[in-house]
Amino acid sequence: MLDHRERKRKRLSGRKPAWLRSDIPSGENYVRLKKLLKERNLHTICEEGKCPNLAECWGGGTATFMLLGDICTRGCRFCNVMTRKHGIEVDTQEPYKVAEASVAMDLDYVVITSVDRDDLPDGGANHFADTIRKVYELSENSIMVEVLTPDFRGKREDIATVVAAKPTVFSHNMETVRSLTPKVRDPRCSFDQSLEVLRYAKEVDADTITKSSLMLGLGETKEDVLAAMDDLREAGVDILTLGQYLQPTTKHVLVSEFVPPSRFDELAEEGRKRGFVFVAAGPLVRSSYRAGELFIKNFVEQRNQERMEASS
Repeated sequence: MLDHRERKRKRLSGRKPAWLRSDIPSGENYVRLKKLLKERNLHTICEEGKCPNLAECWGGGTATFMLLGDICTRGCRFCNVMTRKHGIEVDTQEPYKVAEASVAMDLDYVVITSVDRDDLPDGGANHFADTIRKVYELSENSIMVEVLTPDFRGKREDIATVVAAKPTVFSHNMETVRSLTPKVRDPRCSFDQSLEVLRYAKEVDADTITKSSLMLGLGETKEDVLAAMDDLREAGVDILTLGQYLQPTTKHVLVSEFVPPSRFDELAEEGRKRGFVFVAAGPLVRSSYRAGELFIKNFVEQRNQERMEASS
């Protein structure tokens, strides 16, 4: 027998409030970009993750490319990406394809992420670094690059490899609060290991902008979220995004609550009080989010201008 809380969660999983509705991607530009990606056999998390902001981001000059195939070696209970012990064969031309597609799509901000590849000796770190450098090369440094990395099993040398390629932003998602991590994420993921990834990225290069994201609506309390914010700030994280968890299929962890926009606003204010330079929070916010990327562009340009003025 299901208790009343479990019955409520099952009802929630199939019913979304008005604030979670978004337009279905369509239009000439969407069709053109989808064709361009298919011709190059490239994957985007925008499509794989059924992102509600796909049309907005693609139309605004942003896309999130997923490297190293669409098969993950981990099995988190919130994620709909296919899981196997081994991923697909690495496409050595993929860094060029991503860079060339970024230029062809007329992007000004590229997010590069990947599935977990525990089957690779470096977890895919060198592939990340090659892609970053190739995007800079083909775009003549006109495109900003954010990386959203796996945890590389906590191996510092792999984190350093990616940071050394000078991404504009180094991002790694906590996904959920400490108490829910064992329930939501693969057993090989841990809250503290993810924190260390972000902390070490900052240690390698203090100028690196670091970023993370939490999904809400999994059963966390406000105190849980505030504690996670404190941990992230202690690790030197600059930018935080908060969004609503949506259950991709009936096999995945259930939605516990649809968090109202007003509570996202309250948490965003708590984040700003704690010193994050930017917080994007809302039901449809995702870790790669156009508003955040516009802030980052302005932030980087202002910082560069201030340094130029100081040096002169």
